[in-house]
Amino acid sequence: MIVGAGAAGALTALHLTREASRRATPLEIVLVDPSDRWARGTAFGTTDEQHLLNVPAAGMSALPQDPSHFVSWRRRRGQSGDAYSFAPRREFARYLDETLSEAVVQAGRDLSVEHRRTRVVSCHRVAQRSGPAVVTTVEGDDLTADAVVIAAGLPAAGHDWAPEALRRSAFFVPDPWASGALDVVRRDRVGPGDVLLVGTGLTMVDVALTLAGPDLAGPGHTDGTGRGDRVVRAISRNGRVPATHAPTLKPAAIPEIGDWGRTLEEFRERTAEHIELVQRVTGDWRPALDGLRIQVAHLWARLSESDRERFLAEDAGRWNVVRHRMPPSSRVVLRELQSAGRLAMGVGQVREALPLPRGGLRVTLTDGTTHDVGWVVNCTGPRHDVRTLGNPLLDDLLRPRESGALATVATAGMGVKTVNGRLVDEHGSTAAPLWTLGGLRRGELWESTAVPEIRTQALALATDVLDAVAPLPRRLEDGRLVPGTHPVARPRDPLGLPLSTTSEAAALYNQGLERVMLLQGGGEALMRRATELDPDFALAHAALAMLGHEAGAAGDVRASLASARDAITRRGDERERSLVDVVARRVADARNSGAQALLRHIEDHPRDVLAVSAAVPTIAFSGIIDVQQDAWSLVERLAPSYGDHWWFISLLAFTRQDQGRFDEAGLLAESALSCEPASGHAVHALTHVLYETGRHETGREWLDHWVAESGRSASHRAHFSWHAALHELALGNTEAVRRRYYSQLAPPAVCGVRALVDSASLLWRWRVTTTDWFDAESAPPPVAPVLNAVDEALLDDPATPFVALHAAIAHAASGDLGRLGRLAARCRATDDAPTREVVAPVCDALIAAGEERWSDAVGGLESATHRLVTVGGSAAQREIIEETLVLALTRSGRNTQASALLEARLDRRPSPLDARRRIVLEQSARPVHEAAGQRAGVTWRAR
Repeated sequence: MIVGAGAAGALTALHLTREASRRATPLEIVLVDPSDRWARGTAFGTTDEQHLLNVPAAGMSALPQDPSHFVSWRRRRGQSGDAYSFAPRREFARYLDETLSEAVVQAGRDLSVEHRRTRVVSCHRVAQRSGPAVVTTVEGDDLTADAVVIAAGLPAAGHDWAPEALRRSAFFVPDPWASGALDVVRRDRVGPGDVLLVGTGLTMVDVALTLAGPDLAGPGHTDGTGRGDRVVRAISRNGRVPATHAPTLKPAAIPEIGDWGRTLEEFRERTAEHIELVQRVTGDWRPALDGLRIQVAHLWARLSESDRERFLAEDAGRWNVVRHRMPPSSRVVLRELQSAGRLAMGVGQVREALPLPRGGLRVTLTDGTTHDVGWVVNCTGPRHDVRTLGNPLLDDLLRPRESGALATVATAGMGVKTVNGRLVDEHGSTAAPLWTLGGLRRGELWESTAVPEIRTQALALATDVLDAVAPLPRRLEDGRLVPGTHPVARPRDPLGLPLSTTSEAAALYNQGLERVMLLQGGGEALMRRATELDPDFALAHAALAMLGHEAGAAGDVRASLASARDAITRRGDERERSLVDVVARRVADARNSGAQALLRHIEDHPRDVLAVSAAVPTIAFSGIIDVQQDAWSLVERLAPSYGDHWWFISLLAFTRQDQGRFDEAGLLAESALSCEPASGHAVHALTHVLYETGRHETGREWLDHWVAESGRSASHRAHFSWHAALHELALGNTEAVRRRYYSQLAPPAVCGVRALVDSASLLWRWRVTTTDWFDAESAPPPVAPVLNAVDEALLDDPATPFVALHAAIAHAASGDLGRLGRLAARCRATDDAPTREVVAPVCDALIAAGEERWSDAVGGLESATHRLVTVGGSAAQREIIEETLVLALTRSGRNTQASALLEARLDRRPSPLDARRRIVLEQSARPVHEAAGQRAGVTWRAR
């Protein structure tokens, strides 16, 4: 049973429906709310189209795992498909209504959702410590449920500030969101026409738009109500109005808060530093606040009760102004209303209110001024303390009884205490089948009233409720499913899969696995310590072997594999035995039988994070898929197994950008980062989105901030630095690239495969994109130190086509055509098709370029580009071949073709460097390479 059918209640019903359907669990859901339709609570029940969401459409999806869901819904109905648009609030209510209704239909006959139009006034238990709960309606009916979710929404507005005479007046509107409350104010033709709004927050914005109207004809205009010339005056104690959202979307700059301390003074100091840094780097404070919002629940949990109360008294007002921002379009209308003399805002409080003879009120403010107004509207927002609301259900939950109160208040009465949403009773127990979300969790989370927070809570709550009232069968160690049995508890990994080891070894293994999932360093060291604690921990040995073989982690692959094979004969379940076998096959034959074994393992165990990591191409893993669409298909098939887990959402984000669906990829990446700010995969996906959409300054700024904050422990910092350098190169800022190279990408800071793939390729790209367009002082550093930091085997006998391609580029950068020729011969002799059919021709083309046979180089590079995707890597990495082709075209005198390539790229991605190169090509009256060569004295040979 869900008490309340507004946004929180509808979202809870939606996720209960979807999760029960996924589990094939029969379920009856009853929504109890007096409104005529679900999803029509206070926030979204408005009928005024001027009342807009104060969160962009991109943040309003009902489904955390599909952050573009609301945007797509709007697009299908002919509305704006812009992810950064601000939709009418009533439109979101229709969206929630339709989404829930569709989910119920799709769930089939085993699931029903009933809406009872009544109000709940009390709740009690059938038994004191166990059994279902019973709620009583205002009519006196008892309704029994296995679980009760209290989705009461935000508390009612408080008006203790109002003098007694004002509270008694018929011309006082205590709750502007009560049904019809503003209609009478708009139609009123009696008494003074002006209206006083008390409060200058977001409620004031909506009420002012409703009462002042969108028509700006000015004083004297009649809108049909006789009140076209009315003035709306808004006051508050501080006169602050909500800040405005930025005109364009920027990624949140998430701070790393590990060393922020535990006191309010420390938080204030570090917050100021964070905002100042982001403002200085990006020119905008908003990304800093958006990033801080993601961490605020963690910070709130660290504060003492006294510090929380101090924050409420001293800081909450300023936080709300900058955190709860209004849409840019609303701000424009408010300014126009002010300019037209129809809206005035100021500082003040109501001291006295006296009735006027012909209706209305004479209001005296604390500054001594008086104003004759037709109405006073309370816009001060919801009360903080739930104990003062007079809400019968909340009062009953908090009521002392023989067995103790069913709920206890959280900080300053801002809701109730919970454990992950489950109510904590007077004795500190969560035994009662009672849950809550949204506004009633403000005391423990502070930020808990916006849809992005509520939808995440609703999904987690749905899972927890179903686990409590309809648990899935438990899997025994021999793999049999036996309902109702409960084997001896085994440790589990971060995705809930059992581990055959001790709890101490499992804890270390899980820490290591989480670091691998985050793309952080040190994961293999933790797993190695787990094997030292438990030498028979077969899965940890297998993980070490896989990380060494697939991701280049330090260690003896064959020794770890031998230990895994030996340990699994003594202990391990079917999944662990399968993974050991997969690792053995991968080490023996990675691209054939090993690949097939890995895919079969994933089909049987889709939540095996280590196996999926090895299969999907990422920064850390080359993957097993030769055809790009196969990798996409694998990720898509895994969606039902992961739901909204941040790690899977991160992989899905990278898939979406690979597919060119950049808006969706960006939303998915930010959704993952809001759950786990250190997710390297999500950062990687968002970095590609920013690059491929030409947001180079934003991309560089955001990436530098992430690397310095949440990415401090990232295991692939060089690759993120490479991405930042690409942004700088696209901007034409070669000096910034030079500084970054020497501080972050030059040996000895970077070595091995990262030096080859990131550092050497950057120097080559730098060279081919600037040789004919910049002077000699812009030339890149020499490549020799980079090659000295790379293993000979990577350069001369690479194991994958992706590494082989980068080895070819490195040899071309060094000018060693003999070594490049030997690599070409090896590539032609291999059984691997992408290496033989793509990398070998690229080697030949690079040799031709080195010998200044430009037409031959063009032909080889053009033929290779059609199948380049089979080599692997990202579009940004493969683009280096196109960059080389542009230079070869100009050197062969084919400026028109080179210009066309740049033009096509500029159509999809702005770049000052590409724009400059295209202009030079189009304006050149003679071959560009001759003019450039005379000007800068450049040569093709190695520098």
